[in-house]
Amino acid sequence: MSDQQAFADALLAAGTSCPPGLSTWNGSDPGRRFAIYRNNAIVSLIDALADTCPVTQQLVGEEFFRAMARLFVQENPPRSPMLAFYGEGFAEFIEAFTPAAAVPYLADVARLEMLRVSACHAADATPLAPEDIARLLEDVAALPAARIGLHPSLAVLRSGHAVVSLWAAHQAADAVQALAAVDPAVAEAALVLRAGLEVEISRIPDGAAIFIMHLRQGAALGRAVERALAADPAFDLTATLGLLIRGGAITRMTIPESTTS
Repeated sequence: MSDQQAFADALLAAGTSCPPGLSTWNGSDPGRRFAIYRNNAIVSLIDALADTCPVTQQLVGEEFFRAMARLFVQENPPRSPMLAFYGEGFAEFIEAFTPAAAVPYLADVARLEMLRVSACHAADATPLAPEDIARLLEDVAALPAARIGLHPSLAVLRSGHAVVSLWAAHQAADAVQALAAVDPAVAEAALVLRAGLEVEISRIPDGAAIFIMHLRQGAALGRAVERALAADPAFDLTATLGLLIRGGAITRMTIPESTTS
């Protein structure tokens, strides 16, 4: 193990001693200074999680959230120097964190907030012009084979809980009143998409979520429609495409030449 790795391991591991080889300019105990540095490093990572997941923190309170986040930080060192992206695996950690079991929707709210941050920092892409999309949609026979490219910021989350309503309630002027109207047990699907500089979170039908997920995985339009209808017979292709077009989410639409020859 390298000296750098030993230092990094000791930095986040609670209760471990100061790594060997450290010294101070005045000969004082380096362990005390290392403990201060360790605490600052851990606190900065906890703060990063709190900034990314403010609603998650509000749902359980700051004290509970920070205690939970500290345990996550100690087990999950950052992989990137950009703290904005720190928190991969936090939702999975929450799912396995027994004290959070009383709030079954907490992990999915954290997932939604992580997707929101990812969307904020996603690459830019120019939406396909609505008139170009309309022209391609006119070839009804070729549509099933069409491939649709989606904006890099776009993401979908299907949850067994009312994650969109819970998140939206915390954005309301009177969050307490808004939360009182939410039934957390109602399943919801979320569409996350950046429009300009603003990331928007919308509740969408489950069939639409399944359709979009298959498009993102590279499925042809016809296949994505089949999957959506199999799960949700009420799936509305026209409404879903309209939603994507209005949001500037479609960046590419291609039809294999063999279908048009």
